[in-house]
Amino acid sequence: MTLPASGVRLIATDLDGTLLDDAGVVSPRTRAALDAARDAGIPTVPVTARQPIGLRPIAAQAGFDGWALCGNGAYGVHLTTGEHLFAEEIPSAVQQELADALLEVIPDLLFASVRDAGEGFVAQDGYAAIADVNDHKRHPDSMGGVPLADVVGAPSLKLVIRHPSVPIPEIFAALQSLGLSGFEATLSGAPFVEVMAQGVTKATGLAQVCTRLGIDRSEVLAFGDALNDLEMLQWAGHGVAVANAIDVVRDAADEVTSANAEDGVAQVIERMLAS
Repeated sequence: MTLPASGVRLIATDLDGTLLDDAGVVSPRTRAALDAARDAGIPTVPVTARQPIGLRPIAAQAGFDGWALCGNGAYGVHLTTGEHLFAEEIPSAVQQELADALLEVIPDLLFASVRDAGEGFVAQDGYAAIADVNDHKRHPDSMGGVPLADVVGAPSLKLVIRHPSVPIPEIFAALQSLGLSGFEATLSGAPFVEVMAQGVTKATGLAQVCTRLGIDRSEVLAFGDALNDLEMLQWAGHGVAVANAIDVVRDAADEVTSANAEDGVAQVIERMLAS
């Protein structure tokens, strides 16, 4: 597939499973491609489910120093100045209703709340016991634990839901079947369901960055692999799925490149710059 005829003026990319290799790092080839794009005057924007604590080491590897989107598009932050562009929160009442209804269907679920521009993490009692350091890029020993009422009692940028034994797709399906409104739910490949404020996706967050920079959606080249990337790839002028993407993302993309482990993102950027 061809890139936008108007030219690419911004590159937006997911991180895990897309830009990063299977070891979770930025390869030398990928870093070189990102540097070449920036040298050509094209901003590169990470668009991730991660919180700032998990983005910072990757930003250093990749050379990201401008706008970034965290929490699946729930908040935008400038990595150099620290300026916050926007933050979209789930109201407490919506979280309480969601938790009450979902617990009726699947007892013993555990919840955690991302707050305070992504720097705060409030976990329910028992959550840390089933969490791994890679889940939220913070050690479970640092999570503490509070009653569920304290988790859902304040607005969240992202609410995460998991269970000691129930598979994530089953929890996601149960949440979707409740018929509730006021939130968006998605999956990133992490071991939990991710819930954001109503209408929030990576596409809506990216649209706000583009408005700030004066860039049209038709001028955006976007990369992804998971369900939480779907709207962004559909919104962008040219959406690219890596070969390891889930089927629905591959089907929706304008192009499928090589897998994340084979520098698929770099291959497309190199081709763009060569043309």
